[in-house]
Amino acid sequence: MNQHIILGLWPIAGVTTIGVTRENAIATIHAAIDAGIRQFDTAYSYGLQGEADERLGAALKDLDGATRDEIQIIGKVGQRYGEDGVRMNDGNPETLVVDAENSLRRIGIRCFDTLMLHCVDDEVPIEASAWALQRLMQRGMAKRVGVCNATPEQRAAFASVVPCSAIQCPLNGLQQDALSNEIANAKEHDCDAWVYWTLMKGLLAGKIERDHVFAEGDSRPNYPIFQGAARERAHDIVDKLKEIAADTGRSVANLSISWAVSQPGVTAALVGAHRPEQIADFRTAGPLPKAVRRQVNELFATSSDSPEG
Repeated sequence: MNQHIILGLWPIAGVTTIGVTRENAIATIHAAIDAGIRQFDTAYSYGLQGEADERLGAALKDLDGATRDEIQIIGKVGQRYGEDGVRMNDGNPETLVVDAENSLRRIGIRCFDTLMLHCVDDEVPIEASAWALQRLMQRGMAKRVGVCNATPEQRAAFASVVPCSAIQCPLNGLQQDALSNEIANAKEHDCDAWVYWTLMKGLLAGKIERDHVFAEGDSRPNYPIFQGAARERAHDIVDKLKEIAADTGRSVANLSISWAVSQPGVTAALVGAHRPEQIADFRTAGPLPKAVRRQVNELFATSSDSPEG
């Protein structure tokens, strides 16, 4: 069982990922389970109609009782789609409660293992959002709660209302600010730190070439890391990662994810996939041997001035 990897279900929602099918999405979840992955991360806003929730629920129905008991589900509320189809933050307590209830209904479960505030709503005091999650936990709809994409100060304000058991924040070799900020703060307060963007939208998987042309509708070219000098610098890093990966018998994706989960304070990495064969790249990802970790650290140190993506 791989406790270092959480399957992130944003890709299978099909909002920004091209060519997603319901059949492949469900098969991907089963492939992850077969590979020993037992933690799954979804959200009310993963899909215009809750596709990630629904597909997770469909996959869970196929499991035997013993395997189902091992599965841990992380849910998130606090983002939803407006009437114009644009995703927005909404931390109003009433909305959080309704969206959590609907997300549970879509999945077909009664309780989240962890329920998180997806994003801080600047229009709503975070303490009010935390109160709503506390009430959901008291109603037996979440075993514990946490907050994503929050500063240490915001995490502390959240924790003043209800214990904050986990955070989510971005981390990869090209973007390391969270190590000395959010992750260090979480470690200090005995809080799980789950990191996403470990492959930086596929860039650190080593499969996007310098001359790659993204399909129409792909959102990745909008990120600064995929533009100009930042992208060239990233490709230089990836070229050297390929050499280390070959020497250690790993894929570049496995090496990049393993680096992330090797960092102090990191509990697990959220990794997305929407096709079953993609699971093979990270099914064995875990903390790196010291010598390899040192080698990758030295390589990523050259990217410390890369712009955020």
